[in-house]
Amino acid sequence: MTRGPTVRELTAQALSSVERGYDLLAPKFDHTSFRTPDPVLDAMTEALRPLGPFDAALDVCCGTGAGVGVLRRLAVDRVVGVDFSAGMLARARAAHPGGPRWVRADARALPFAPATFDLAISLGAFGHFLPHERPALFAGIRATLRPGGRFAFPMAAPPRVGSPPYWALWGFDAAMRLRNAVWRPRFVMYYRTFRLPDVRRELAAAGFTVRILPLTALGRRDDGTLRCALLVAEATAVTAAATARAAAPPRRRASGH
Repeated sequence: MTRGPTVRELTAQALSSVERGYDLLAPKFDHTSFRTPDPVLDAMTEALRPLGPFDAALDVCCGTGAGVGVLRRLAVDRVVGVDFSAGMLARARAAHPGGPRWVRADARALPFAPATFDLAISLGAFGHFLPHERPALFAGIRATLRPGGRFAFPMAAPPRVGSPPYWALWGFDAAMRLRNAVWRPRFVMYYRTFRLPDVRRELAAAGFTVRILPLTALGRRDDGTLRCALLVAEATAVTAAATARAAAPPRRRASGH
């Protein structure tokens, strides 16, 4: 039986670059907590279904293909998964034989013609992008979408300030910043830098209008707030600034799941 990675294997990954780390983790990735849970995939599928039908869809930072599974369940005719990790793409091909097209590329330099897709999704990759990198990422995704196309991804509710999960994420990010200050190559993975107000503003600047769809199937917290929601950004006008960011050379690549 295939098991998850050992502490030694996770340490080797953490001391590698993002790309090399995911190549190392790929064979056991689907047996880790890093993979997007099936209930989230199911809820996302049902939330997107009324917005279709979709002709062509892109999974950005597709990892081992969990998001591609969502797209195939939505009966998308043409499905493309893009990732920079050769190891993760190899696992995706094995898990989803036939149909999807797999492309190895930098998420910030997507190799697709403008207005190719009517849906783009991403799962679990945004922590690999520093805040100043997100505008170019969003502009590039916007450029691949047709007018009215949608870019969707789930967002979990942030932990309450002072709660154990809050301090766990704070500690992880602090440890990662220390690691990157003293070790090269860097491994960029931060949990507390992807904040909804910032993301909404950056998406609007890239030419999207944003709405939030509740994922009620995932339940509520003790205070009644939703545990998770789906952010859906609809492609509107492409601004000059967004076009410039989409054309900017990439600095780093990222993998998702």
